[in-house]
Amino acid sequence: MPAALFGILLSALRTMFGFLLRSVIVKFVTFFALYFIVKEFMEVIIGWGLIPSGKASQIHSAIGGISASVWYFLDLFAVSSGISMVISAYSTRFIIRRVPLIG
Repeated sequence: MPAALFGILLSALRTMFGFLLRSVIVKFVTFFALYFIVKEFMEVIIGWGLIPSGKASQIHSAIGGISASVWYFLDLFAVSSGISMVISAYSTRFIIRRVPLIG
């Protein structure tokens, strides 16, 4: 009877390790490689000057013309956080669609 129990335990362990090797570890390595490629690719693009890394003076002059009453409502609705999230989401979508393995 203990030999059959050992066989069941060994089969369960083999199934668990097979799941780990096939799905978890392979996906981790794949997504880490994609993350590393995208991270290095973005540094190259910023180095070439295709994406501005500093603040533009036109944006500052446009924001400087907003009155205090409008700023109150913009802060109340957290528009600054929303705009940064939307820009981040659009840029991430753009980058992901340009990666040949994903997009």
